[in-house]
Amino acid sequence: MTDDIDRDLPVAVGDALRDRNETVAVAESCTGGLIGAAITAVPGASDYFDSALATYAYDAKRRHLGVSREALDEHGAVSEPVARQMAQGVRDVTDVTWGVATTGIAGPTGGTEENPVGTVYIGVAYAGPWGSESSFASVSRYVFDGDRAAVRSKTVDQALEDLLAAIDSQ
Repeated sequence: MTDDIDRDLPVAVGDALRDRNETVAVAESCTGGLIGAAITAVPGASDYFDSALATYAYDAKRRHLGVSREALDEHGAVSEPVARQMAQGVRDVTDVTWGVATTGIAGPTGGTEENPVGTVYIGVAYAGPWGSESSFASVSRYVFDGDRAAVRSKTVDQALEDLLAAIDSQ
């Protein structure tokens, strides 16, 4: 990812967060920091962007995000339960309004019949006001075509689209 990336989607996310006075942090596995890079390519991102954690290894997911050993052991890193715990974990450890997480198989190897290369789980977690019982976390599964760079790029765009859709629905 370079600094000449398309900024339309990161700008839309930033505008939505700024308008609501909300913040975001990201936990990235298969994207390795690309979502944070896309968000911070927009001038003024410090108004709403807190941090990005590249939690690539199992132990990093446990140590920094509180992902349970059981979820990793039972389901593997590329799974709905792990993506959910990653999104909730980054939201809670950074104390932001929105947590976004990605975990997937960018390739060219590592795919299985159940999770072929290109499989990505994107989690979005919202921290509602205390007592409102409006906090939630959702996870979507995608299978993207293309080489490693294409899968990672599509994951960045989809994660920002999922975040924007969740913000707009609140």
